[in-house]
Amino acid sequence: MQNQLFRYFIVGLGSLIAGLGINAFWVPHHLLSGGVSGIAMILFFIFQWPIGIMIILFNLPLFALAYRLLDKDYFIISLYGMFTFAAAIDFTSFISDWNIIDDTMLAAIYGGVIAGIGSGMVFRVNGGSGGTDIVGAILKKYYAINISTVGFAINCGVMVVAAILFGVKPAMYTLLSMFVAANLTDKVVEGFNHKKTIIIISEVSDEIANAILDEVGRGVTFLNGEGAFTHQEKKVIFVVVKLTQIAKIKFIVERTDRHAFMIVQDAAEVLGRGFTL
Repeated sequence: MQNQLFRYFIVGLGSLIAGLGINAFWVPHHLLSGGVSGIAMILFFIFQWPIGIMIILFNLPLFALAYRLLDKDYFIISLYGMFTFAAAIDFTSFISDWNIIDDTMLAAIYGGVIAGIGSGMVFRVNGGSGGTDIVGAILKKYYAINISTVGFAINCGVMVVAAILFGVKPAMYTLLSMFVAANLTDKVVEGFNHKKTIIIISEVSDEIANAILDEVGRGVTFLNGEGAFTHQEKKVIFVVVKLTQIAKIKFIVERTDRHAFMIVQDAAEVLGRGFTL
């Protein structure tokens, strides 16, 4: 119950942050969001129709489909996310009158940062806000079409309309803002706390593992491996480390076995004792 309440709190907070980013930076410079909210913003710029109300109206038929075709938990939290996002945009619309930044480039970048952080918070707890997320989820479930492909196609359509109505330059700034927002969304969903995973194959795995335990203080796991050519069984070392610990482990491996095979890879997010506990 507490986890669910926290989840809904994060979705609400993320929606509010995204709404603030849109009103504070994008609306004053006629920049657009992606998907349904982008279409709603176009109608606002042309007819002054409230963005949040338009988002709700456009999402109603999509949620009717989602109720029939998608998981009910996803439907409920996405419906909540959509309403909180729409409310956040309309209730904070007065901020757009302040025109905090008069530079369109900075508005595109900072609007993308704030909107991306808000959206990332929503997606990090497996939430949603409707729109292209629903269309993508349905197409992925029934036609195996990637969600990002659907979103990209819809956003391209929004970009073309923006270029026709408002000119090429605002459309290019909109593209920049979408790029920044998408990258920040991914960073928040994956987590900023990046670690490295290291795989070491050596004839003296026990010696290297003991040195890592004693000198670096990181836990080590042995994986069972077998050479495809020699069919010789090997202990493969697997260890997750902080960025600052890589050099020390390299030194240990080179010192212990110059013929060892070592792979260093990115780990987007690490959960568990020693890192998050």
